[in-house]
Amino acid sequence: MITVSLCLIVKNEEQVLGRLLDSVARLVDEIIVVDTGSTDQTKAIAEKYNAQIYDFDWIDDFSAARNYAFAKATQDYIFWLDADDVLLDEDQHKFIDLKQTLDPAVDSVTMRYNLAFDEYGNVTFSLRRNRLVKRSRNFQWRGVVHEYLEVYGKILHSDIAVTHLDKGGDSDRNLKIYQRRLERGEEFSPRDLYYYGNELFDHGMYQDAIAVYERFLATGQGWVEDNIACCGKLADCYRMVGDKEKELTSVLRAFGYDSPRAEFFCRLGYHFMEKKDYLSAIFWYRLAMQIKPRSDYLGFNNTAYSTWLPHLQLCVCYSQLGAYRLAYLHNEAALYYRPQDQILLNNRAWLENLLEQ
Repeated sequence: MITVSLCLIVKNEEQVLGRLLDSVARLVDEIIVVDTGSTDQTKAIAEKYNAQIYDFDWIDDFSAARNYAFAKATQDYIFWLDADDVLLDEDQHKFIDLKQTLDPAVDSVTMRYNLAFDEYGNVTFSLRRNRLVKRSRNFQWRGVVHEYLEVYGKILHSDIAVTHLDKGGDSDRNLKIYQRRLERGEEFSPRDLYYYGNELFDHGMYQDAIAVYERFLATGQGWVEDNIACCGKLADCYRMVGDKEKELTSVLRAFGYDSPRAEFFCRLGYHFMEKKDYLSAIFWYRLAMQIKPRSDYLGFNNTAYSTWLPHLQLCVCYSQLGAYRLAYLHNEAALYYRPQDQILLNNRAWLENLLEQ
């Protein structure tokens, strides 16, 4: 059976660290906690779990801190998490099974990262991350913000999920890091440009975000998933500034990078819905339902775009065309995914009344 070091970087995580360690401490053989300047009880909490605690002077570089934590690990594999993550009971059992059965030839194990949930507890936003990596490979983190772990070799895609439970925090932190880098005259990588654009977008700085996103795409060096997501972000920016023509152009631009994603079919469907061209909207929403992400897909995945959302929009489209039986069937299909959704339940009652007349 393999042995595992858990590596964390933390700062003022007293509200969530105990929750995380309660979920994983018994699963790992070593806990490495790198503290970047806590002033609360974070270290005291880590000590209760027999963690090895190291101080690290913060230098506006997440990769530097994570690489320092990895360098302190001594076990066969390194498992990394953030303080506001947890492993739910089902995934704890899967992790134990993985430890007992993992082929030592595997260099990295990916796990789903569930980032957002609807009001019924269904996962709405997720991606895959390389979570468990062979220590002897000395894999390194890259990027000062929105860092990624550079891996290669034999990779296993597991069905284990890490669950993110957001605790809030400093929403300006990453934007400030990028701004300080600009002030120092540092050169941004294509990945830096994309995530800097995201920070500008999240802060409502849409024109600035557009300029940065265009610089990112112009490099021609972005990861395909970032390129596609960037087109969606550009479309959102242009919608926010009232430029519908460039919004549509940005959506269509995404099709030049890879096979279509359900999100962009839904965007096109909505474009035609707004024009009251319901037949064209139906065409695109029906296509969206046919797109399913691969099990090894590493990009962001919002399941709504290929499940309940196109069904709901098809219900609306068919209702506008007077095709109430088809509208009813698609509303029922949406209810399969969201059985307690009051809007869908109201639709059911309204459509059933029409069909009985």
